[in-house]
Amino acid sequence: MAKRAYNIPNLLTYGRILAVPLIVLCFFIEGRLQSSDFARWAALAIFAIASITDFFDGYLARIWNQTSNIGRMLDPIADKLLVSTSLLLMAVDTEKTIAGWSIWAAIIILCREILVSGLREYLAGLKVSVPVTRIAKWKTTVQMLALAFLLAGPAGDKVLPHTTEFGIALLWLAALLTIYTGYDYFRAGLKHVVDEE
Repeated sequence: MAKRAYNIPNLLTYGRILAVPLIVLCFFIEGRLQSSDFARWAALAIFAIASITDFFDGYLARIWNQTSNIGRMLDPIADKLLVSTSLLLMAVDTEKTIAGWSIWAAIIILCREILVSGLREYLAGLKVSVPVTRIAKWKTTVQMLALAFLLAGPAGDKVLPHTTEFGIALLWLAALLTIYTGYDYFRAGLKHVVDEE
């Protein structure tokens, strides 16, 4: 069991969890929340590496036959921590990268993550597994790309004009895909909830 807990796929997942406080730390280097160009590029680099591990941990676990219960439990948790922390940082940073109506896109994504987590936990108690759909994987990809552009934000605008606006557009696309995939999960899960009553 201990050997399985420390296999490479699980170490990648642990690394993704550790990336979360490191991203936050980038914005607090001066002891207060600030988003200097350095902070943004550093946070983006950490986020990009963490996002890449999201693909490789599952892929390697499958091809090396190293799947484990701890990996299955922590993988979605790591994803949600990475996404929710990045969204919150972008909403409260000094540049207000996510502001106004765009806050709704962030709220939609956060609410869906919480609701689907609750549904998955309930269904796990019934020994029911809800598989991840192809469109849910696209949603995650768009979400990660949106957050990468938003983490670059004003620093990215100096290199590639409209980086922030492109990130906001992708965030709204991710929110729309989030609503669709969330509905999909609830429709699939609701059958089991109704059947139990």
